[in-house]
Amino acid sequence: MTALPDWMRPPRAEGWFAEDLDRLPEAPRHTELIDGVLVFMMSPQRWWHGHLISLLTVALMEQAPADTRVGREMTIRLDARNRPEPDLLTTTAPFDPTRTWFAPDEVQLVIEVVSPESAHRDRTVKLRKYAEAGIPHYWCIEDEAGAPVVHVYELDAPTSAYAPAGIFRNTLKRPVPFEISLDLARLLPPRKG
Repeated sequence: MTALPDWMRPPRAEGWFAEDLDRLPEAPRHTELIDGVLVFMMSPQRWWHGHLISLLTVALMEQAPADTRVGREMTIRLDARNRPEPDLLTTTAPFDPTRTWFAPDEVQLVIEVVSPESAHRDRTVKLRKYAEAGIPHYWCIEDEAGAPVVHVYELDAPTSAYAPAGIFRNTLKRPVPFEISLDLARLLPPRKG
């Protein structure tokens, strides 16, 4: 049996807390905290996933109002035991180059691009946790035969749950959290047939 490195041992009997992530320089990139448990993305990222995130980042930055910024792979401190890292988010928080996380009330939109290893968390766990934290908008992007399909959710404040606001293929037009118009097919390079 291989011994765990010291940095992987929780610092206290209760496990990990959100602030612990900032003190783990040995942890792999994209380490998240879900219910006090460290979650690592150990599988190699698929080109589809990375390319889609890159082009979506640019598209959102071009359309975002002056007071809105697009963040890529930054954690959100939902509570003391949860600090997930969405693929993208939009925020109106002022830029701070030393920042390592956002509070839920600073986030307008969270976007997760589903990978085989993150599918359960993105479709269920994060969907529920982001809603309970009060984040107004959530997009879950699926790979449908190589094409992006965006499942859009809006927060229903009285229930603290997301309500489906549509499934988008080919194009996406949304008035919230700001005017967004995307040609989804252009977020990926053409496939050779």
